[in-house]
Amino acid sequence: MRGRIPVVVQARGPARRGRGPVGRALFSCAEGLVTCGVLLVLLVAHQLWWTNEQARAEAGRSVRALEREWDASPPVVSPSETNETNETPETPGVPGAGEVPGGASSSTGQGGGGPGGGGRDRDGTSRAATRGAGSAYAVLRIPRLGLTVPVAAGVGKRTVLDRGYVGHYPGTAAPGRTGNFALAGHRNTHGEPFRYINRLQPGDTLTVRTRDGTFTYRVDRVLPQTSARDTGVVQPVPRSLVHPSYGYDRPGAYLTLTTCTPEFTSRYRLVVWAKLVSG
Repeated sequence: MRGRIPVVVQARGPARRGRGPVGRALFSCAEGLVTCGVLLVLLVAHQLWWTNEQARAEAGRSVRALEREWDASPPVVSPSETNETNETPETPGVPGAGEVPGGASSSTGQGGGGPGGGGRDRDGTSRAATRGAGSAYAVLRIPRLGLTVPVAAGVGKRTVLDRGYVGHYPGTAAPGRTGNFALAGHRNTHGEPFRYINRLQPGDTLTVRTRDGTFTYRVDRVLPQTSARDTGVVQPVPRSLVHPSYGYDRPGAYLTLTTCTPEFTSRYRLVVWAKLVSG
């Protein structure tokens, strides 16, 4: 017939065969590797970014709540707080960014008397302890690092450190008092407040604000690395048991910062010591 275009129909060849056992195994392995890679990336992002965001947000809210509370009510110092002494039992470990050694994971402070959240009420109990496990009672500021972080009673990971707070070692002195006001904080993840304390230098100032006032300390010495079990660094007169040339030999009002080193490990501890200059 004129004007019609012929249609050519070609027969289909045999259907393509499916993958063999080896092909299917290789494909499954590739899928598994891709899935593991994605999960690993998500885990790293969670640890290095999301935990920091969460912890910093909570720590910021805590600081604002504390300072609103203090600004709304003036400090009240009871007569019994003026003549108290500190007794500091041995702390069996020096927790930092990665772990809390056995025995040092208590969540409540037992600090001696004195002004601030670590002081004692009329009945002799620690104010920090009466606020409850993990309760923030002070604010630490380190101008050189641009750091403002709440201080809570105890050095438990879940109740204190993982929330982005700095932990007050149980049994160590209260802020501004004679003895050793010793603190621990994460260096990596969960807010990592102490990530850059290795940058502190002698002469740098730190402040600790409590309900009863602000105490100013000046950085004096830095111990770059010591054992996680070096309990001497948090004693009332701090001196390293591992490196005896680092530390002090007479009583004073000290502030100790401890964290893990090197970064992203928990093998050793980095220690910064400061002395009270006012407050």
